[in-house]
Amino acid sequence: MELYRQLEEQLNTKVLVYITSDRPNMGTQIATDVIDSFISHLDKIGPCKRISLYLYTRGGDTSAARNIVNLLRMYADELQVIVPHKAHSSGTIISLGANEIIMTKQATLGPIDPSLHTPINPRIPEGDIYPVSVEAVKGYLEFAKDEMGIKDDASLTCIFEKLTDYVHPLVLGEVYRSKAQIQMMAEKLLQYQVTDPEKVKKIIEFLCSESGSHDYTINRREAKNELGLNIVKPSDEQYAIIKKIYDDINDELLFSKPFLITEVNGAYAVRRCLLESVVGGSDYFSTEGVVVRGKMPDGQVAVQNRVTFEGWRHDYSSEQLQIISDNEEGDVVYERSEKFQT
Repeated sequence: MELYRQLEEQLNTKVLVYITSDRPNMGTQIATDVIDSFISHLDKIGPCKRISLYLYTRGGDTSAARNIVNLLRMYADELQVIVPHKAHSSGTIISLGANEIIMTKQATLGPIDPSLHTPINPRIPEGDIYPVSVEAVKGYLEFAKDEMGIKDDASLTCIFEKLTDYVHPLVLGEVYRSKAQIQMMAEKLLQYQVTDPEKVKKIIEFLCSESGSHDYTINRREAKNELGLNIVKPSDEQYAIIKKIYDDINDELLFSKPFLITEVNGAYAVRRCLLESVVGGSDYFSTEGVVVRGKMPDGQVAVQNRVTFEGWRHDYSSEQLQIISDNEEGDVVYERSEKFQT
């Protein structure tokens, strides 16, 4: 919280921190269930000139991303997004809706071509749903026409029918619809930092298809010089604070350390997503459970994971302390605020 205050002073802004962890086996994504928590924090912050969203994410629900941008803009005249490391996919969509994007040396954005996850998607042998990428479908059809030189209607029809053997026709229809939707969304969001129609078109084409892969990363220099986004380089002092915040959150969420049931014995609680502000404290998405071990009749050890809770919690220990008076010795006296507790 002290680092958030320092960053607010440096940037003359109100800071809101949104982190979705990409910790192996305990990752999360941008989703609609965070919207109510955003509203709670923004009500406490109140209308202001500028809000800075400190954002770390690998992506998620595109409609939730647009909802977040719209919410932030209802409370602030200017929106600034701070990217300490990763703001990929839907995180990039949020960044496009800002007036400016602060990117560190290691910060990256990414393509915004969507991948669909529906109950009628293809399934891999383990039973999990296989995501259908909009650009993968497009690439399959373009490969047949451009690389294989197939031009006649009958052959192209056979190729399309082969595709429908593996991907449900309704999913393919949703692929086409979602591509058009995300292009329209990006065009509307970009109006806050790019006004030239040709530049807007170039940015959308690159982010939606020309980058070649959903895993492609866009660094600060490429985002500014080649795409033409309004990228801001932090000062040395600002960078130091941004990096300290990231390191502190990384220590808490353990981005690079896989969560392994085999290493747990007894109760556990894992924080997987954070939404924090100075006045609103800390909301976090938590998965909690108990790992029970026992021996099988053949002597092997059986491990059972019982999830007892999964959802959002509020950390009251992070509530802002309010100054109530100065005593005779000049020391500041604090009390814990009850105003915003729920």
